[in-house]
Amino acid sequence: MTAGSSSTRPAVHQVLATLGYGDAIGNEVLGIRAVLRTAGYASEIFVETADPRLEPLTRDYRDLIDASHPDNILIHHFSIGSRASRIAYALADRMVLVYHNITPPEYFVGVHKDLVRQCYSGRRELLAYVNRCDLALGDSEFNRQELEQFGFPRTGVLPVVPSFAHLDTTPDRTLVSEFDDERINILFVGRIIPNKRIEDVIRCYQAYRVMHQPHVRLLLVGAYGGFESYLATLHHLIATLHVPDVHIMGHVSNAELTACYDVADLFLSASEHEGFCVPLVEAFHKRIPVLAYAAAAVPATMDGAGVLYETKDPRHVAAIMDTVLSNPALESEIVRSQDAALDRLLARDFGGLLLDVVDQVTRSPRLPRAEVRWDFWQRFAEWERLEELRLYRPSAYKALPFAPGERGENP
Repeated sequence: MTAGSSSTRPAVHQVLATLGYGDAIGNEVLGIRAVLRTAGYASEIFVETADPRLEPLTRDYRDLIDASHPDNILIHHFSIGSRASRIAYALADRMVLVYHNITPPEYFVGVHKDLVRQCYSGRRELLAYVNRCDLALGDSEFNRQELEQFGFPRTGVLPVVPSFAHLDTTPDRTLVSEFDDERINILFVGRIIPNKRIEDVIRCYQAYRVMHQPHVRLLLVGAYGGFESYLATLHHLIATLHVPDVHIMGHVSNAELTACYDVADLFLSASEHEGFCVPLVEAFHKRIPVLAYAAAAVPATMDGAGVLYETKDPRHVAAIMDTVLSNPALESEIVRSQDAALDRLLARDFGGLLLDVVDQVTRSPRLPRAEVRWDFWQRFAEWERLEELRLYRPSAYKALPFAPGERGENP
């Protein structure tokens, strides 16, 4: 048992599917653990998988079964179809659910069939936690409002307080020498996926290039793995419109990302669905004027700074781009507004808010134990045996008298 079983102070653990290196959720998870341990709580991170650089900081999610205690608190970072999530649901520990948003599945129709199914199922699965968690937190006000719409009765916000340590590195010299010239650099940073509406960024860039400034280039920075068909549509659009100087850079190193921000003159976003959008505040940090489509969580993240636009007409957006980039005084005013917004974000007492959440849950009346299938743990053990067979004896797994996916799914 954990320390929560032998003292008046509960253990406060985190559980999630994957701990990534350098991403917003990974940084938040590590920040939460640091605050909790500093405050004297026993706190571990239970995961299914982790980046190899972070594995020493984690424990296998199955260890959570032995660490469980009714007085403990699980901070559950909800994700789609996670075995760790289902284990957390079945245990007796109190629960704080942290919602990082699930993209609506319609964005992936015709692009990624599996993700359509996963996002649809994930949004349905989230409903099961309405009566399971003591408190549901969004990492933005937009996400909190979504939780409220799903029917969660007790909601709050645990804000994203981003770290910029990954940008405090020497910029990649090759990239700087290639792009730091007399041309204007328009930058977008984010995954190359449909809800980001990269095609709209390209159209606005082309309108600006044709109508206002021919000496310009577009840098698109972000991974596209699993979305090669969407990437192909972007290449087709570029070829059809005869758009020059578009650089689709894919996943980059921290040094390359720093270089991209350093050479950028304007950050342009056309994304239609964001739960927070960390690259916006990264651009604030690098003092690049931001022009973004006013959708989902973007206006709240911008917090009155930068420039928002509400129509996707490329000529309209191009005119705004020209107004910003051709007026140094206006550009400086925009950057000052972003500085102030970033100061407000970084001044938020993340640690104090987190400890208030733990105290609130500890003092709240205990919820009824969640109901699970009578054979849940038996099915879980069977699934574990099948998973071991799949990993270590794949030929035997494929020879089973059922197609994988018809049986042997998550409990």
